[in-house]
Amino acid sequence: MTIEMLQSKIHRATVTDANLNYIGSITIDEELLEKANLRVGQKVEVLNINNGERFTTYTIRGERGSGEICLNGAAARKVQIGDKVIIISYASYSEEELKNYSPTIVMVDDKNRVSEIKYEV
Repeated sequence: MTIEMLQSKIHRATVTDANLNYIGSITIDEELLEKANLRVGQKVEVLNINNGERFTTYTIRGERGSGEICLNGAAARKVQIGDKVIIISYASYSEEELKNYSPTIVMVDDKNRVSEIKYEV
């Protein structure tokens, strides 16, 4: 049996752009992708703290050090620049893997710079 659990989270990131005319996805600063153990093309859930929207998309690599969090395509309609969002990934774990389970929680400041990394819920 496998259990779907939180893999990683970028907590309270600030939306820096919304591009309706892009094919889709969420562009995330490459450094944040790495710190949160996210891969390009990985499915993520985005929770908009400002308006309560929750939606699913996939990640694409943004410029390293830019602080970029850009919602593209249809998702651009669900945010406004300046909104705070939580970006979450999940993974399936076996009972054995759960013995050493620890998600990665990346806390960011208002400019999407890493302020703290935690390895617990």
